[in-house]
Amino acid sequence: MSKLTPNSTTLSGDKPSSPNPTWKPGDLINSPVKDWVHIDPAHTDSADIYRILIGSVVPRPVAFVSTVSADGVGNLAPFSFFNAVSSNPPCLILGISRKGDGSGDKKDTLRNIEATGEFVVNTSSEWLVEPMVHCGAAYPYGVDEMQKVGLTPIPSTHVRPPRIKESAVQFECKLHSAIDLGGGTPGSTTLVVGRIVMLHIFDEAYNDGRVDSAMLKPVGRLGGIGYALLQDPFNIPVPALNRA
Repeated sequence: MSKLTPNSTTLSGDKPSSPNPTWKPGDLINSPVKDWVHIDPAHTDSADIYRILIGSVVPRPVAFVSTVSADGVGNLAPFSFFNAVSSNPPCLILGISRKGDGSGDKKDTLRNIEATGEFVVNTSSEWLVEPMVHCGAAYPYGVDEMQKVGLTPIPSTHVRPPRIKESAVQFECKLHSAIDLGGGTPGSTTLVVGRIVMLHIFDEAYNDGRVDSAMLKPVGRLGGIGYALLQDPFNIPVPALNRA
């Protein structure tokens, strides 16, 4: 298997030290935090809570989700309420909110997952940023965004939705479970748990059972219209405590 030459932010080989390498247990931390703004969600508009969440929980990985309708029409959309939650069974979660137009309608991705029980999470990389963001536009139901932005669909092996050829990692998923949070009110979400039934990984990013994140060049979501790239990663091991 060939390997690209790692760049300065690679997670292979020597890594930079942690931000405070001389710290030891019991040392005081020099924190800039002096005071707080106190916000009670029960007395705060859901749109304001949303802005606080996306500005505070950062960076968030972006799932580039491909689905098909019951009739086989494709859909592609990005979601940053997303993460891995289990390795046995291997599962991912997506938080799919209702449409932001005030209608409370389900987004096309959720409609398709409910209809077919299948979806593919394609990872987002630097080279995919522009088409990924473009797919977040409010296209009418039935429009195949993958065709619109010029990405390449390739067949999945265990599910109907296609994978994105240009994506570095693709997780084929079947619906494990779904939990409605909020009952369709503004800001409500359906928490979708997907069981991974097949993985496809960019070969030059995979070696000896490990994924080199720097080769994936992942994109993280920030608040507003902000995004971030992987910069200056470092290693810091969890200590093995002496319990004798």
